[in-house]
Amino acid sequence: MGIFLKARPVFYAVQFAFFLMGVHGRSLSITTKPDPDDAAATARWLVSQNSWGVLNTISSELGGAPFGNVVSFSDGLPNKGSGIPYFYLTTLDPTARNALKDERASFTASEFPLKTCGKIDPENPTCAKITLIGKLNLVDKKSEEAEFARSALFSKHSEMKGWPKDHDFEVYKLEIENIFLIDWFGGPKPLTVAEYLQPKLNSMAVSR
Repeated sequence: MGIFLKARPVFYAVQFAFFLMGVHGRSLSITTKPDPDDAAATARWLVSQNSWGVLNTISSELGGAPFGNVVSFSDGLPNKGSGIPYFYLTTLDPTARNALKDERASFTASEFPLKTCGKIDPENPTCAKITLIGKLNLVDKKSEEAEFARSALFSKHSEMKGWPKDHDFEVYKLEIENIFLIDWFGGPKPLTVAEYLQPKLNSMAVSR
């Protein structure tokens, strides 16, 4: 398949720079569901094809209780995901406030919204789901990474461009430390962060 950095020159330059700096994983296009035996490809497909999920933080206002919030996200331009989820959040919402006080977080996405699970229940193991665990960090608004993230977010969520300026929306990203993936029977698939961010390219075109 090769490295999918064929966007306009400005995006190519930004993405290539990020790749060299290790900011995010290899940009890949995975549009069809991979074989369930390929955990890395399945995980990247789930994140790339989804546009929303549940972001969980530690609530400073509820005595450290877990707080889950439905949020929009993007990991790159459409069908060219980097693997790292970016969010557009405001401290008017508890999620961003929580992250600024305790960066521990997890993000969960399901195959079910992609309408590829058929008529089975979302909890059925063959309907894939992923939880990325790590730290939710604010991205420097003046950085190239923030520029990349805004382009990625706005390309999938155009409404965000018109959100109120006085709400001070800013880009956050999840620094992934652990991965929990279910895509078939037999329990969670072993998958390291390195394998997730840099999957073997020859496995990307395999469909179920």
